[in-house]
Amino acid sequence: MHAHQQTHQNHHQTWTIERIELLKIHFQAGLSCREIANQIGVSRNAVIGKISRLNLTRDKVGREPLPKKPAAKSQRSRAFRILRALPATEPEAEPELESIHNGHCCSLFELSEQRCRWPISTPGAEDFRFCGNPPVEGLPYCAGHSRLAYRVSVRR
Repeated sequence: MHAHQQTHQNHHQTWTIERIELLKIHFQAGLSCREIANQIGVSRNAVIGKISRLNLTRDKVGREPLPKKPAAKSQRSRAFRILRALPATEPEAEPELESIHNGHCCSLFELSEQRCRWPISTPGAEDFRFCGNPPVEGLPYCAGHSRLAYRVSVRR
């Protein structure tokens, strides 16, 4: 028998009627895909694929919603509050076009919380470095790079 035929034949043997029934029972019992895979002897990806092909869904009754991760959002909103306190730039000035004075460039080894962490150039390039200017208190970047990093998009 050819290797392709063996693989194709083994693929069909993965999902026996018994395994499919066990999959449905374990799925409705709330087991994770990894747990189901371990119970019935197939891979996690096989379980995910079969659940999808069978269009199985779980009842949401009694299930607690996953906790939200407010850290990233709160960090971002904190950055905007700090930026609002900075002196405003001219409205017609484009931040990308503004020259950010930089006389404090540093390498990765010299980088600290007291230095702006804005990367300059391409990582791995010979001239790669970090801005190194003093950062705005509570942010990883100097005032100029903070304005670039935390811009509010205007949608019209």
